[in-house]
Amino acid sequence: MTVFIVLFALFCLWWIGFAAIAAVKKQKTVLIFLVSAGLVWAAATFILYLSFGETAYLLFIIPFVVLLPMIRVITEYQRGVLLRLGRMKEEVGPGFNLILPFGLDVLRKVDMRTFTIDVAKQEVITRDNVPIIVDAVVYFNVFDPKLAVCTVADYTKSTSLLAQTILRSVLGQHELDDMLSKRAELNEVLKELLDVATDPWGIKVTGVEIKAVELAETMKRAMARQAEAERERRAKIITSEGELQASEKLAQAANVMSGAPASLQLRYLQTLSEIAVEKNSTIIFPLPMEILKYFAAGPGSNGGGAEGKGA
Repeated sequence: MTVFIVLFALFCLWWIGFAAIAAVKKQKTVLIFLVSAGLVWAAATFILYLSFGETAYLLFIIPFVVLLPMIRVITEYQRGVLLRLGRMKEEVGPGFNLILPFGLDVLRKVDMRTFTIDVAKQEVITRDNVPIIVDAVVYFNVFDPKLAVCTVADYTKSTSLLAQTILRSVLGQHELDDMLSKRAELNEVLKELLDVATDPWGIKVTGVEIKAVELAETMKRAMARQAEAERERRAKIITSEGELQASEKLAQAANVMSGAPASLQLRYLQTLSEIAVEKNSTIIFPLPMEILKYFAAGPGSNGGGAEGKGA
């Protein structure tokens, strides 16, 4: 008798504790179920003990069958969606929670952390008819667990497939140069389009990153030749601009020297001193063109006149 009373009291306290938790969490339906089932179990157990004695110990299994399946623990980064008799009831927060047993309540847990989806490599033909292979990553999280459970069967898979479709559609409208030089802008466009499309599912897309753009080997070689030609063009332009600037400075120097003839002689002496420092054995003496013209025309004209007189 004493053992039975102790066990009966312990199980009753256990049942009362569950009812108290339901009352604190304001779960009226669960509280009513616990109070009603507890009273029925206590009365049936006590009556059975008075009638059949130790056979009533079998009813001590009922608290385990009823109370243990009611326990649901939700972690801080999760939220629960409670379905009661097939209908969505409420969103359940983290912590210790109680639900109705025997399949009356179904609790679906939803992870609220940020997910990372590695979008499968997609073959895209750009606007300028260049075939490329694009690899991207999508970052998203659930902001409405009810929509994520009730509006889409598998929000992770659906978001991944939608990302593949939008990736091919958007990149196919841009040229290859835009993909390589404006990757940040394309990432933002992809994020906005994917975010708008997944809003009805309770999904918030926080970022889309294009990881790599793979080109065919022939296209890589063509781009390398184009880059080499571009560098050669820039080198020639820089060289010609340098020559132009040098010629302008030389013209200015010539104008200055023409105003002071002695400066040319000073420049010549400076050049000789620079040549002497280098210990060269050959020294070039510049002669004005006027002197050469004089020697070329003077003796010929005089000789011609002498020969004419002799004749």
